[in-house]
Amino acid sequence: MYVISGGIKSMKNNDRISRSIWKRLKDSLRDVKTRRYARITYGVFWNLTLLTIVITIVGAAFAGGVGAGYFASLVKDEPIRSHSELKKNIYNYEETSEIYFADNVFLGKLQSDLERDEITLDQVSKHLTNAVIATEDEYFYEHDGVVPKAILRALFQEVTNSSNASGGSTLTQQLLKNQVLTNEVSFSRKAKEILLALRVEKFFEKEEILEAYLNVSTFGRNSSGHNIAGVQSAAQGIFGKDAKDLNLPQSAFIAGLPQSPFGYTPFTKEKTIKKNLEPGLTRMKTVLNRMYQGSYIAKAEYEEALKYDIVKDFIPPREVAVEKYPWLTFEVEKRAIDILSIKLAEQDGYEAIDLKKDSGLNDQYLALARKNLRQNGYKIYTTIDQKVYDEMQKAKDAYQYYGPSKSEEVIDPETKKTKVVQEPVELGAMMIENKTGRIISFVGGRDHEREQTNHATSSLRPNGSTMKPLLVYAPAIELGKAAPGSIVADLPISIPAGGKMWSPGNYGESFSGLTTARIALAKSYNVPAVKFYMDIINQNPVKYLEKMGFTSLTKDDYSNPSMSLGAMGKGVTVEENVNAYATFANSGKFIDAYMIEKIETKDGEIIFEHKGTPVPVFSPQASYLTIDMMRDVISNGTAVSLRNRLKFQSDWAGKTGTGNKYQDAWFVATNPNVTFGTWIGYDTPKSLKGTYKGLEYNKRNLYIWADLVNAAYKVKPDLVDPKERFEMPGGIVRRSYCSISGSVPTDACFKAGLVETDLFIAKFTPKNNMDNSFTSARYVEVGGKKYRALPSTPDEFSSVGFMVSPEFLEQIGSKYMKDPEKLGLGGKMVPGASLNDNGKTPSSPSIGSSGSSISWGTHPEGDVIGYRVYSGGKRVASIKAGASRTFKGRNGSYYVTAVDIAGRESAPSNKAVIGQAANPASTPAQPKQESTPKTETPKPADPKPGTSKPAEPKPAEPEPEPEPTTPEPTEPADPAQGTN
Repeated sequence: MYVISGGIKSMKNNDRISRSIWKRLKDSLRDVKTRRYARITYGVFWNLTLLTIVITIVGAAFAGGVGAGYFASLVKDEPIRSHSELKKNIYNYEETSEIYFADNVFLGKLQSDLERDEITLDQVSKHLTNAVIATEDEYFYEHDGVVPKAILRALFQEVTNSSNASGGSTLTQQLLKNQVLTNEVSFSRKAKEILLALRVEKFFEKEEILEAYLNVSTFGRNSSGHNIAGVQSAAQGIFGKDAKDLNLPQSAFIAGLPQSPFGYTPFTKEKTIKKNLEPGLTRMKTVLNRMYQGSYIAKAEYEEALKYDIVKDFIPPREVAVEKYPWLTFEVEKRAIDILSIKLAEQDGYEAIDLKKDSGLNDQYLALARKNLRQNGYKIYTTIDQKVYDEMQKAKDAYQYYGPSKSEEVIDPETKKTKVVQEPVELGAMMIENKTGRIISFVGGRDHEREQTNHATSSLRPNGSTMKPLLVYAPAIELGKAAPGSIVADLPISIPAGGKMWSPGNYGESFSGLTTARIALAKSYNVPAVKFYMDIINQNPVKYLEKMGFTSLTKDDYSNPSMSLGAMGKGVTVEENVNAYATFANSGKFIDAYMIEKIETKDGEIIFEHKGTPVPVFSPQASYLTIDMMRDVISNGTAVSLRNRLKFQSDWAGKTGTGNKYQDAWFVATNPNVTFGTWIGYDTPKSLKGTYKGLEYNKRNLYIWADLVNAAYKVKPDLVDPKERFEMPGGIVRRSYCSISGSVPTDACFKAGLVETDLFIAKFTPKNNMDNSFTSARYVEVGGKKYRALPSTPDEFSSVGFMVSPEFLEQIGSKYMKDPEKLGLGGKMVPGASLNDNGKTPSSPSIGSSGSSISWGTHPEGDVIGYRVYSGGKRVASIKAGASRTFKGRNGSYYVTAVDIAGRESAPSNKAVIGQAANPASTPAQPKQESTPKTETPKPADPKPGTSKPAEPKPAEPEPEPEPTTPEPTEPADPAQGTN
């Protein structure tokens, strides 16, 4: 109770105190003086508060103004970019151009410092896009290009030099830094980045920005050691699959690469997997964690992905186009750059001729074209047939008969010292489709790693005798100065050339005498070619080479007589040589060969498409006659060995060629569909002459030609072996001509058996000129050949007929011939000298009898022209040496004597009896000598060397084709170039 009462008292006391204080306060407020002080205090406090607010607002405004002004000063040089300009800049990323074989077969990519494949967003795995957003820009779909909080955080970390800097750039900003701005670290660049990011977000959808970022970002190296950019190149280059097919761990691995592409990439530039993969694997786990934290994947997916063995998915190095097809890739790139340079120049108002005249201008546009080709992702479609090309490379690699390697001194580029290397025989080959000019296939060389020169398209070499149809025979036929049956003397000549006398020769310094243009081409005789060329040299035949695409002609080539044999100042490429031969197959029209069918942009726009314009060069008639002559090169000429090497038969016409000092071997041939040619030689010119594994140099080239054509036939038989043959055009007639003069045959020519027939252009048929090549005289015939009779030659063994006149022989230069029989007249007519008389009386023949006949053998002395048969002391028969050495008579005793060209008669032979003789032991009466005194009967003796020949020499026959391992006679080598 006491406690309660005490509490009540206390409460009352407190209440009294409160009332007292309140009373005093009220009294104080009623005081005037107090109220005045209160008002002053309130006013001061209120003014200070207002002043603080005003200062704060003004300070904030001032700071904002200063900041805005500073920001403006940072971006003052940045132009206001339009939507189209921003789009052009953002999407102007480097993309590797692609090459295609014929028929749209993908070949590969051009060599580039950075490989990139552009794809659209719907071709990217959802895991990959989520991984990129979770890792690089978690607020991507929420911000308008920048995240202020992230920028402030980044600025604070930059000022404090924090080691845990997280960066403040959105995907939009990163895209701009890569495509529009630079990697410069400065407030100016950052300010411009922010400004442009806001503008880009205004112009573009989020999906467009994300797609561009995925194509722009770099991702280190692929398994082949090449730098890559874009998620498609990363997916293909690291895991061997498309970006749309990536699983979760693979997506996370790729998404983590842009932060440090070469730090996290699993591959080295040496095409190996790094020994330390931990940085890249740790980064992948970081990406997976951010995807989990951002709810892009569930916990189970996250945990399963952490356990995934990503290393097993790394692919081994891949053979890229430039490694598998080096010659083709570089050749296509070179041609594409040439095409694009002209296109770019034309856009600026120039023409192709301007680039040829101004090397500086040409270099400028070549550089620009090269840049465009590497950046714009063009699709280049070629004419090359992949199957034919691949098979030719296999055949080239398998061939075993190129020839021996030879030593050559070279300068080591590193040490600058001389060293000796071994140079192998190189190869260049090309196949062209005649009607279109499409290059079907080629062989650039044997080993690109050893020697990068493309021996089919770039290497210039003299073309030897393959020049003859192009510069000599076809032009001469076109101009009416020659025909397949034109007669020419293959005899020594001397021609002024370069202030000296030039004497072209044939192989082995042998000469064939009178021959035809057809035979001269088939056997590759040099002198006839030079003679025909000199007949037309004043009509500028080199102009035909210009029309057929020869681009390396020199000033001296137009006047040098040795051009007829292929002795060019610089040379010609295999492509140009083969291309020129296709002119014959195209009825005389030159169709320029090409390798690039068209070039498209990545959007499918065609910026180049080949269009050929045929150039008339020869008439169809001249072209066909040249082809018909070149058929003989293969059927019975210098390329006859092909018959046993080809796996098919076609209407081929071609020509072999040998360079100066045997330094080059050529063969070019054409059929109705394709033209194909090969060259072999050393990079540093050296002689190919000699036998290697049983084959001489010319056959080694012919055999590789055959093997390469067989390889093409294996995969494209209809292309390489057409069923049709070359068709003879109108305006060609078959006419007879005298094979000694080339004129219309006279009675004398017919009686001499010298009439031949061949093809002629109708307006250039043989002329009916006065023929002074024959004269009437007596002749004898021995061994199938005719010889001029001597005044003392008995009439019974001679005949009266037509023979070559001495004047004609002098005219064709027979004085150069060591043996008149080598005039090449086939033994059908009298040559320019009599049968050699050995100056002795012939020895007695030896006879025998059988039944009702007697017979005897060939007389050993070459000047015997006939035999006389005696019976009962009387001559009963005279038999010429070329007739049968038998006589059928009545019963009785017989003997025989031999008579030589001078009329000398031998002593009687032994006696032979037919039937029952009246006096078998009687000695025959000595026959009466005719036109010669009696002489003692000499003992049989061998003919004096060099003065007599066998009575019946066997006619020469063509040498049979040897087995493949046996050397055969080679094509005549062309003489030294120029005047040597």
